[in-house]
Amino acid sequence: MIELDREFFDEIVRQAREEFPNEACGLIAAGNGRPEKVYAMRNADASPVTYRLDPKEQLKVFNDIEERGWELWGIYHSHTHSQAYPSETDRRQAFYPEARYLSLSLENRDEPQLRGFRIVEGEITEEDVDIR
Repeated sequence: MIELDREFFDEIVRQAREEFPNEACGLIAAGNGRPEKVYAMRNADASPVTYRLDPKEQLKVFNDIEERGWELWGIYHSHTHSQAYPSETDRRQAFYPEARYLSLSLENRDEPQLRGFRIVEGEITEEDVDIR
């Protein structure tokens, strides 16, 4: 079960709507297994069908996470016109098996859908998401 506070969900949705029609992306850090902060990041691809975290920004965020004694908890991105399910590209680029991969679908922009996955060695396993 993936538990995410409503404020973090709302933050991700807000970013995805602002960056539409391009995909939005970012990282979520946790302390003691509980999400603490959402890091909204720039999609270096600036694309409606792919995302890539900006490498310099990613390094800066990873340093901040480490300095705070947190860990990488999740990686999220939006799908602007499709379901919230990892694409083949998402699967190939899942470099952090310890992280949760969250996909937010804006297929229905009035009712965004968030789904969560683990992607380990290309294998996708869905986990229920509880927005609290």
